[in-house]
Amino acid sequence: MMAASLLRRDKKATAAHLKADLNRTDNGSGVRQLQELLDSVLNPEKPAADTEALDWCKCLIAGGEAFEEFCKTVRSYDNATLCGLVWTANFVAYRCRTCGISPCMSLCAECFNNGDHTGHDFNMFRSQAGGACDCGDSNVMRESGFCRRHRLRTGENVPSVPRDLLLMSEMVLPRFIICIIQYLRDGYTEPGENYYHRDLQKVLQQLEPQISFLEELTKMGGAMRTVLTKILTNQQTFKELSMGQEENLYAKKNYDKYLSALKNSGLVSVEEKAQSGAADVAAGAEGGAGALGLLGTTAPGSPDESSKEEDQDGGQSVGQRKRVKLSSTTKDPYIIESLKHKCFLEELLFWTIKYEFPQKMVTFLLNMLPDQDYKITFTKTFVQHYAFIMKTLMKSHESDTMSNRIVHISVQLFSNEELARHVTEECQLLDIMVAVLLYMMESCLIKSELQDEENSRHVVVNCGEALLKNNTYWPLVSDFINILSHQSVAKKFLEDHSLLMMWMSFVSFFQGMNLNKRELNEHVEFESQTYYAAFAAELEACAQPMWGLLTHCKVKETQEYTKTVVRYCLETLQIWFDAIGFVDEPAPNQVTFHLPLHRYYAMFLSKAVKCQGLDLDSLLPDQEMLMKIMVHPLQIQASLSEIHSNMWVRNGLQIKGQAMTYVQSHFCNSMIDPDIYLLQVCASRLDPDYFISSVFERFKVVDLLTMASQHQNALLESEQERPMLEGALTFLVILTSLRIHLGMADDEILRAEMVSQLCMNDRTHSSLLDLIPENPNPKSGIVPGSCSFEEMLSAVADFKAPVFEPGGSMQQGMYTPKAEVWEKEFDPIMVVLRTVYRRDVQSAMDRYSAFLKQSGIHTSNPWPPYKERTPLHPCYKGLVKLLHCKTLHIVIFTLLYKIWMDHQNMSEHVLCMVLYLIELGLDNQVQDKEEEEPCIEEHCHDSWFPGTNLLSNLHHVINFVRVRVPETAPEVKREPPPSTSSEVSSFGQHLREAQVFSLVAERRRKFQEIINRSNTEANQVVRPKSSSTRWVPPGTPPQLVTEILEIRESMLSLLIKLHQKLSARQNSLSASWLEDMDISHHAHGDGITAIERILTKAATRSRQSKRSIQEICGKVCPPVPPKKNSPTDKKAMDKEERRQRARERQQKLLAEFASRQKSFMETAMDVESPDAEAAMDLGASEVMESEVLYDCVICGQSGPSTEDRPTGLVVLLQASSVLGHRCKSEEAKKLPTSDEEHIYPADTCGAAHDVRLTLMQRFFKDSSCLQSVSIGWDGGVYVQTCGHTLHIDCHKSYMESLRNDQVLQGFSVDKGEFTCPLCRQFANSVLPCRPGRGTETGAWHTPTNKKTCVLVKEVEDLQEQLGLFPRIMYDIKDPLLSQTSNLSKEMELVIKNIKDTTQKKYMDYGKNPGSPDNDFLFMYSVARTNLELELVHRGGNLCSGGASAAAKRSCLNQLFHVLAMHMRLYSIDSAYNPWTRLTQVMQSRETDGFDEERPEVPMLFRDVPSLLIIFVLTMPQPLRKEHFTCVVKMLYNLQYIQALAALSAKFSPEERQAWSSSGALKKNAANADKSFEALLSHVTSELSKDNSVYKVNTEETSMLSSSVWSPQSIEFSLQQFCLPFLRLSCLLQHHLYGDNLTGCLEEEEFSSLAVCLGLITSVPQPSTPMHSASCLEWAVSAFDLVTQWCAEVTGLSEAQAEQSLTLLVQDPQWAAPRLLQLPDNYNIIFQYYHRKACTACKKVPKDPALCLVCGAFVCLKGLCCKQQGICECVLHSQHCGAATGIFLLINASVIIIIRGHRFCLWGSVYLDAHGEEDRDLRRGKPLFLCEERYRVLEQQWVSHTFDHINKRWGPHYNGL
Repeated sequence: MMAASLLRRDKKATAAHLKADLNRTDNGSGVRQLQELLDSVLNPEKPAADTEALDWCKCLIAGGEAFEEFCKTVRSYDNATLCGLVWTANFVAYRCRTCGISPCMSLCAECFNNGDHTGHDFNMFRSQAGGACDCGDSNVMRESGFCRRHRLRTGENVPSVPRDLLLMSEMVLPRFIICIIQYLRDGYTEPGENYYHRDLQKVLQQLEPQISFLEELTKMGGAMRTVLTKILTNQQTFKELSMGQEENLYAKKNYDKYLSALKNSGLVSVEEKAQSGAADVAAGAEGGAGALGLLGTTAPGSPDESSKEEDQDGGQSVGQRKRVKLSSTTKDPYIIESLKHKCFLEELLFWTIKYEFPQKMVTFLLNMLPDQDYKITFTKTFVQHYAFIMKTLMKSHESDTMSNRIVHISVQLFSNEELARHVTEECQLLDIMVAVLLYMMESCLIKSELQDEENSRHVVVNCGEALLKNNTYWPLVSDFINILSHQSVAKKFLEDHSLLMMWMSFVSFFQGMNLNKRELNEHVEFESQTYYAAFAAELEACAQPMWGLLTHCKVKETQEYTKTVVRYCLETLQIWFDAIGFVDEPAPNQVTFHLPLHRYYAMFLSKAVKCQGLDLDSLLPDQEMLMKIMVHPLQIQASLSEIHSNMWVRNGLQIKGQAMTYVQSHFCNSMIDPDIYLLQVCASRLDPDYFISSVFERFKVVDLLTMASQHQNALLESEQERPMLEGALTFLVILTSLRIHLGMADDEILRAEMVSQLCMNDRTHSSLLDLIPENPNPKSGIVPGSCSFEEMLSAVADFKAPVFEPGGSMQQGMYTPKAEVWEKEFDPIMVVLRTVYRRDVQSAMDRYSAFLKQSGIHTSNPWPPYKERTPLHPCYKGLVKLLHCKTLHIVIFTLLYKIWMDHQNMSEHVLCMVLYLIELGLDNQVQDKEEEEPCIEEHCHDSWFPGTNLLSNLHHVINFVRVRVPETAPEVKREPPPSTSSEVSSFGQHLREAQVFSLVAERRRKFQEIINRSNTEANQVVRPKSSSTRWVPPGTPPQLVTEILEIRESMLSLLIKLHQKLSARQNSLSASWLEDMDISHHAHGDGITAIERILTKAATRSRQSKRSIQEICGKVCPPVPPKKNSPTDKKAMDKEERRQRARERQQKLLAEFASRQKSFMETAMDVESPDAEAAMDLGASEVMESEVLYDCVICGQSGPSTEDRPTGLVVLLQASSVLGHRCKSEEAKKLPTSDEEHIYPADTCGAAHDVRLTLMQRFFKDSSCLQSVSIGWDGGVYVQTCGHTLHIDCHKSYMESLRNDQVLQGFSVDKGEFTCPLCRQFANSVLPCRPGRGTETGAWHTPTNKKTCVLVKEVEDLQEQLGLFPRIMYDIKDPLLSQTSNLSKEMELVIKNIKDTTQKKYMDYGKNPGSPDNDFLFMYSVARTNLELELVHRGGNLCSGGASAAAKRSCLNQLFHVLAMHMRLYSIDSAYNPWTRLTQVMQSRETDGFDEERPEVPMLFRDVPSLLIIFVLTMPQPLRKEHFTCVVKMLYNLQYIQALAALSAKFSPEERQAWSSSGALKKNAANADKSFEALLSHVTSELSKDNSVYKVNTEETSMLSSSVWSPQSIEFSLQQFCLPFLRLSCLLQHHLYGDNLTGCLEEEEFSSLAVCLGLITSVPQPSTPMHSASCLEWAVSAFDLVTQWCAEVTGLSEAQAEQSLTLLVQDPQWAAPRLLQLPDNYNIIFQYYHRKACTACKKVPKDPALCLVCGAFVCLKGLCCKQQGICECVLHSQHCGAATGIFLLINASVIIIIRGHRFCLWGSVYLDAHGEEDRDLRRGKPLFLCEERYRVLEQQWVSHTFDHINKRWGPHYNGL
């Protein structure tokens, strides 16, 4: 009742009234009233979209005042000390590693910029999943990094909140929140019901305003958050409101919906729990792979084994725990507490999960986090729901988005160590995570096919499943890694044995996944790409948690943890071996790269020895287990070799991908490094002979290791033998020399990694950071006591600053190894280990040899240098035994022999590795000799060598060897040696017994021996020799026979013979060479040096060896090595000879090629452009009758250009607005970086000319206006050429061929684009060359003595002829009627091309577009544009003289002729011919002059250079030079008077008066017409006749000219005014007549040009100043003419007079074009523009861009600003640069160039401290402007060379 009446009243009044009621002490009635009101307002049966309820809530909460006011008041009580700003994906945030405690720390831009992070290691990043600002949170970051606002601990001085302020909120909000919850319950439908997804979105959309309102409340600060926390966590309120009142039917139904949703989630409410409790226990016994007992210790898939293991663990503790089985049937109370929700927060989170984490809800929940009580409750709630969250994620269709939102929340909760520890203890967070991980992976297990396919009991994850392929497990693993980074949590994990056991069983799911089987017959049909998923899974789910745990096992105190982990690893490995049924041999042709268990074991072993001082032996299993452990990692090493030997080629490219990923920098320290370390451990503890035999057997090269010259290999094809042998030897070298885990300190490791990367290639700083493996050495932050990345880098490398190459490709700043690094530290072994691509090894060797050549150490091809190693850690001394075992020595001996004998499949690399092994053996002696003696009898290779020490075995001579050879081998033919041999073995063996060597038998025997260790006698029994005969693999062809070879060599003698062979000299070592040896130069060199080094080492370490060496060297070796058949000799000879011939041929070819290239370069550089030739012939002025010859670069013929077969220049036509962007000031405009700064375009050249023309067109006759100015400042057509010529018909066929060529080109043939066939420069048209002689010489040049007046008349006559002209020159009919000749057709075509180049708007300036006048203007403006641009390219003046680079490629001469030919179609109306008005005093024409509607443009308003070009183009060609000079003189007069008029306008009235009167006195002097005073006075007085001319701006001018004008300043000002005209005339003369431009100083430019143009005869002496007036030369009385010109101005009507001053004062000087001036620091641009709204669409663009020419801010690719299907950047480029645009992409820091229909990425002008670009701001390091690059960009813009220099162009389809 009451509610109804309240509803009708005004909301504000009601609210105020209720608030007053509630504030009374007896507030019962108020409460009742309020509740009733809320019942009717917040009725969930109304549709959510109805905002009435929201308005009521706002009013009630505000208690009668305006809601905005209320917000302000509440904010003033904000006591929060945390920022807590929440952001979503794509937000730009900062991370400072110097200030961060947690690696996830992040700051919003505002807090970052307000804190002090100078010199810190920070970067900017784009958030991927969203995040929150940690400023003020000392758990996550150091307080020194807090910003000013959060440093002040604001909480202390905030007044306490008055009670009544938030009273209403406390009453209203609970009802509001339950209302939202009821909507959510109502709207939810289970998946599986149709289109449920869309419905959820709809429900959320309707609730948008309500949730946003909650979000608004959280932003009101601490006071309001406290209230919300109370409400959200209060269990009482929840109880009262959640179920609704009894009588309310709707609420009851609503609550049932909630219960059913709970049930469907597999989350049981408490009531049902009791009944299901009993079922729980029963279900635990089901077992089987599908339902793994997770918290128990059941091994994967084998429930029966659990009992055995429980005992070991003191099974009680584990047994007490209930088994958890997360299968769909039951849920264990232990892991997932019955989710009976007790407060709003819990149910809100529940619905957030059900609705798959809507962004708004997530943001609301996170915005509350600064409230500490809320944070704790929320974290617990989150953990309670954790399992449910992950289940929802697995089912979700949008798993990507959902993952990001989950991590957005969890990273805020788990990064805080306090909180993480708290929930680990209270809520069993670790157990939950591991259980959920196991549950997740269980869903995609398959049976392992490794080893014994049928009987394997091992299960692995299936990498093809979506869960792995899409990385769905990522959020979970990421949280797990995050909490393991806290020491307290990690310790808990390592102490909990059952957890560790579960974790190991989880890891074993990945052991052996993604098994590869070698395809032997045909290529695999479908290449699976699952390996990405497999590598990612091992890295993220296994390796990263492992590294996390390892960081907490660094000190002695943590020994126990390591021991436990190692024990569990071994147990799990044993279980795995049993499950796959592994005995001793791996299954053939199978390989998996994933052995996480092995790697866990290896890394914990390494840590134990390195950091915790544990004894290695105490952690190792028995020998048998070690043999098993070694098999699979060794299998991988052999497979790598097989893959590189192309044995897996039928498995497709993906197998190569796996081999590369395995060693790639992000994976190597979690994959290949632990594998090699584990093999090193095995090698140091197993019998060395067994180990070596295993290696050669795995690498399948056993058959190759025979002394016989021929053999059969059952396993490899012939071409695979060599790479496999090289692989095996290289592996042994790596194994015995790598020290990463065997004693190197972290600093040394970092140094070695860095050196190996730098040796392959020069690297940028960021790629080095990326290439150096992270884990033993975190690069971020400095590990105490270790060397930082930067210090190490500066120690080993030099920085090469970024440079430009002439081709325009831009280099980044690079680091290159220092010379001493090459000399002492280059380690080829490390390089081989770390190269992903084989070519990098070659690249490192090439760079090494280049260094040696350059420093003069070694000139020929060097061998990889041998590097001394860090000493081994005492635990691993056993590894040395590998180098001192007979098996290896026999292999070495055999290989040396084979190489010396030139057996097939040997290579330099094999020899290199063999020598490396010998040297390693010499450098690493076995210390303890005693052990060796007693066990001698048990070796079966005794007969080869007396002991195991390499040093003593080196000089042991081997006489006979028994080999098995095919019957066809050459060895078989010979007679066996006589049985009585004089050599008697000192070991009393049988004389006839030759040595036999069989690796396989040896390995078998050792294996048996180790297995039977218990049986001690077995050790003593010497095996009968028969057992060691060769083991024959089944199916080998049987024709092997046994032969005995006579060898009589020792390793030393073989080495010395190889030395002779390599140096190709007999007796290369004299008997005394050891004495003269200089050891120092031995470190670098080729094989010869290596052998000498080894011999020297052997000699210094053993007297016996020294004697042997001298003895062998003393014997002169016979020239032919024994047993070599002549055919091979002959072959070798032939080979050598053939090589020699080939070399000579090659030399000859190269020489020929070089000379050709030279002549090409000469022609290319010195193009036959007529002006160049003319310049040379100037000296002799004889008439050149010869025609110019052109070379066609397509058909190669040379000849003149003719009417029928014209030749043309290859040109590029492009529209350009560079000139239009010039300004008056030399300073470039600044790019605005704040709202106060602006750029005004009105002061540019283009704008000024537009204004001027428009103004003229208002008052004067249109046709006359169009001849008084030039256009083309914006959108003018610029023509440039590469200087090559071709026949036009050749060009047509060339274009045809391009059109048919389907190769994707960077240009469009249909638009006429092509590349010059010779120099490949971009072009789009051909400019015909006119027939006839070169530049006019001779008669046309002769200086004339004719009087000026005569010449003036001649010029006038020439203009009269104009109409007849074309007929005279080319014998054709009127060109308008019929164009017959090819040449004129081509000329017309080019004109059309020129017109098509620019846009319509840049051509039509006349009143009636398309009229001849308009066309005429456009044509002569093209000439003007090209002249002006050439001036700009020459630096704006002609002081430098000479033909500049631009002139070399200039085609102005040809262009002029084409334009002239076209312009002669228009005739100038002779009545208005400007020439007459320029040179004659007319009769008064006032009478007829003004009967037209508009007057002509007065001469004083006309643009003089335009007139010059018009005259030259419209007069008959070729024009005599005397006539040209005459025209220039007459026009100079006009220019001069214009200068005086403009000057007089700048005077103050007094000055004007003074100059006028002083000049009047000089009028009667003799040469008054050459004195500026007289003329100035005359002009002034004439113009003053009309008052209005000077009246307009007297006020302004007097302000301007406070300075007094002196004669000097006037003279200077006049010269400056006339200079642009002189420069242009001079340039034109240079192109038409080939006159040389002489260089001069800037001060003398005026006089120098005047002389050049013939205005004065000789340069005045430097002492006398130059007078600009002395250049004047009048045809008629100067004063009369001036009077006439001034009369045209003063005779204008009043209206026009207003403007006459503006038209008079035109300053022709413009500064050079410049791009905008950019700030030094990129962050200034980024911060201002990346959030700036676009001016057109008012939205913040997704890809904002800036035009660097005019500063416009545009949307790149934005559909919002698209017009007629063209995106904004392209539109702007047409508007601002006539289709050339230079844009800086704000979010990427790179510049793109748009040129017409193409675009290219130019690169960046902002580089970081290391001279690198940061495209897309991926690294986010601070960037600074690189001035050189910016200058290059500006230079390319001004010179129009973007098309030539940048190579990678693509079409943009108007989409930018």
